[in-house]
Amino acid sequence: MANGAHKTPEYLKISPFGQVPAIDDNGVTLSDSNAIMIYLYKKYNEGYEWYPEEPIKAAEVQRWLSVAAGEIAYGPCAVRLVKVFAADLDYNKAKEITGGLFSVIEAILKTRNYLAGEAITLADVACYSYISHVPEGGVSLAPYHAIQAWLERVEAHPRFVAMARSALPKA
Repeated sequence: MANGAHKTPEYLKISPFGQVPAIDDNGVTLSDSNAIMIYLYKKYNEGYEWYPEEPIKAAEVQRWLSVAAGEIAYGPCAVRLVKVFAADLDYNKAKEITGGLFSVIEAILKTRNYLAGEAITLADVACYSYISHVPEGGVSLAPYHAIQAWLERVEAHPRFVAMARSALPKA
């Protein structure tokens, strides 16, 4: 993103709005991380219920997908974008959103193991990356013990693949 690769004509063929991430799966092109996750789950699921069929459980997962596209995008993602990519965003507002969001998530994770219940789902996948990488945006996870424990549970999943840490710009 820093060099504008997401705005090149080649990339815009995959992602017309220049959104990151985007995929080309044998000619099927998609952008938007939530759309990509649903597609990959529906196409390649091997028996694990990442997106439950039961209505209440499915709605709970969907709620967290909305949080990932809303509060997480405007909070943890935004503070990271400012610090790592010098994005022209309101850092203080993003940090404020992050603090409020983390207070809510911390309380929820004191009552259950994963965001949408007792089993890992796409809710956890959608929310994990920017929460785990929030220190790159200058926000400490130290006060949030339940969130840290949740991150460890997600990382312990046998299918977990980490997102690379960003090299922070020198001050």
